[in-house]
Amino acid sequence: MLDFGGVCFFRFQVFSSMSSFIGIFGAAFFLGMVFNAAPGPIFAESIRRSLTGGFGAAFRVQIGSLVGDATWALLGLTGVGVLLQADMSKVPVGLAGASYLGWLAWDSWSEANKASRDARLTDHLSTAPKNADSRSETISVTAADSAGAFRSGMVLSLSNPQNIAFWAALGSAFGSLGISEPTSTDYKVFFSGFMIASVVWCYICAAAISRLFSGRSAAWHIWTYRVCALAFAYLALGTAREALSLLLG
Repeated sequence: MLDFGGVCFFRFQVFSSMSSFIGIFGAAFFLGMVFNAAPGPIFAESIRRSLTGGFGAAFRVQIGSLVGDATWALLGLTGVGVLLQADMSKVPVGLAGASYLGWLAWDSWSEANKASRDARLTDHLSTAPKNADSRSETISVTAADSAGAFRSGMVLSLSNPQNIAFWAALGSAFGSLGISEPTSTDYKVFFSGFMIASVVWCYICAAAISRLFSGRSAAWHIWTYRVCALAFAYLALGTAREALSLLLG
């Protein structure tokens, strides 16, 4: 015969564990949505890529950024994030991020100039029939653009020094939930909630960007490229300034 008190205690423990897991998952999901929704280089690059690639290009940038997010998350959850919180660890990441953002600024401005030149061409050039070689070239360019969008999102996320600060401060997130000594299961639940929120945001962000920016006029493309170039340049200067201030003390 089962002990009634033991059964009640067991059920209470199960209920408490489930409540704790739900709280951790909900907090991680909320933080993941807030973290991904913050405007930054990933958002600007998604807009830039969507001008010619639509939803698919923007979505690949977002998915590529998940590689960096997952990398920083695993480092933070395994305790390496505490070491990365040191100023000297942020300097090389910041300088690498600033360099890549600077390149994106130049590339986006070049795309604006190219779009401006293409807009001056006559319409009959675009209606000329394509041979097999031109079709295969278009397919290869599309494949290259797809890989480039994914790679760009991944590099931007991996070289973002803000990710270090976010995951190094992970302990405060558990502290706010009343968990002073999180277990490995707590970390797994938190990681799952954060990544699920990130995947959901990838769809939401790519769909919204595609709806607003793809399929627009040539003039819209040109000015969007230029605005993105200015945004990249601003972010590059800010990231470089922060890294140099840490380096110089």
